[in-house]
Amino acid sequence: MRNSAYLFTFLLAAALAPAPALADDPADAEIIVIRPTGTTATKQGLPNFHGISGQNAGAKHISMNKVVIPPGGAAKAHKHKGYETAIYVIKGRVKTLYGKNLEKSVINVGGDFLYIPPDLPHKPINLSKTESAEAIVARTDPNEQESVEHVAEPDEH
Repeated sequence: MRNSAYLFTFLLAAALAPAPALADDPADAEIIVIRPTGTTATKQGLPNFHGISGQNAGAKHISMNKVVIPPGGAAKAHKHKGYETAIYVIKGRVKTLYGKNLEKSVINVGGDFLYIPPDLPHKPINLSKTESAEAIVARTDPNEQESVEHVAEPDEH
């Protein structure tokens, strides 16, 4: 219940807070600093430390967040409709299933960069049962969650 109240308060504050105005002259713009104070829920089913977005920084073409996959955890299979994704794995060992039927896979470790084209179904899975995996995720969608669409998952992987 407490987490739900916190999430509601965070989302309400974010929705009501105006995005910083962009300057007419780029030389007059401000640098926006975001310090996440907690996680938010995502359509993918993973904890997300909300970073840069159109809503909180006035970003027009990018969002960036820190994602944590709990030990043994996985995201729901999904795609980002019309948007590219770039990921930097901070720590952990993650298997990402991908493809029309999630029939392909790649394993990444801390220090790896990944590029996921628009509309490519994928599902990251933390291969460790004892440690979380962490990554920085940037997307060409300034609203980040709006382009997320769940995809059907085959019965076994």
